[in-house]
Amino acid sequence: MTTAGQDITTVDIGPPDGFEAIDFREIWRYRDLFRFLVWRDIKVLYAQTILGFAWAILNPAIQIVVFSVIFGKVAQIETDGIPYILFSTVAIIPWTYMSDAMTAASQSLVQGKAMLGKIYFPRVLYPLTPVLAKLVDFCISLLVLVPVLIYYNVAPTWNMLLLPVLLLIMVMVPTGMGMWLAALAIRYRDVRFAMTYVIKLLIYSAPILYTASKIGPDVRFWYSLNPIVAVIEGFRSCLLGGPIEWQFILPGLVTSTLIFVTGALYFRRMERVFVDVI
Repeated sequence: MTTAGQDITTVDIGPPDGFEAIDFREIWRYRDLFRFLVWRDIKVLYAQTILGFAWAILNPAIQIVVFSVIFGKVAQIETDGIPYILFSTVAIIPWTYMSDAMTAASQSLVQGKAMLGKIYFPRVLYPLTPVLAKLVDFCISLLVLVPVLIYYNVAPTWNMLLLPVLLLIMVMVPTGMGMWLAALAIRYRDVRFAMTYVIKLLIYSAPILYTASKIGPDVRFWYSLNPIVAVIEGFRSCLLGGPIEWQFILPGLVTSTLIFVTGALYFRRMERVFVDVI
């Protein structure tokens, strides 16, 4: 029962008509639930583990050691004069965040399917939750970077002012791809298996193990459309004080924005079938 003058809120959970943008005002109304889901993901991630959040440091640290030995010592890949440990550390930390967030977001709807047909809340919270939760791992993994920068006497420069833009691209890429893949995975469970190979291929599509200067000028523009390239090259420019690689950063910013917008539109478009196919 309701008293006189009391407002009644009615929520229409029917499918959207055509392509609709994400309603950020609705997300704000469900901010308490959003906060709870993010906090739950953070706590569950390392629950009942001995090392706990130390895994957020060990994961990139092991990759850095392995890559430095194989590609730095054995293969002796050229890094434009940058020590390979420093070269790889600056790249692997943001890459680890993007790959982990993208993988988790792609399976978020499938793993949370038990709630889809029972209660209403903005479905986009599913792929957004792991993207934000993984930022905790990213911040912790920066503890690996700090001593490496100190050891090689790398001082901050004015390039650091560009870091917020790079962080924005770093978050938009797994968010946009996560919305695309989550909407696809709820219908095609092959996405879960394909992601294993996609992540392995993506690590070679960006200058994580090698330098972008080795890319020929005839294909450099197409290479720059990969937003991961913008993040990796941008992080190196910001943290190591080298020249800012606008030729990679600007195209990457455009591409990441396009991925984010189209991912949001596609996710909204496919909401009509989520409950039907779980």
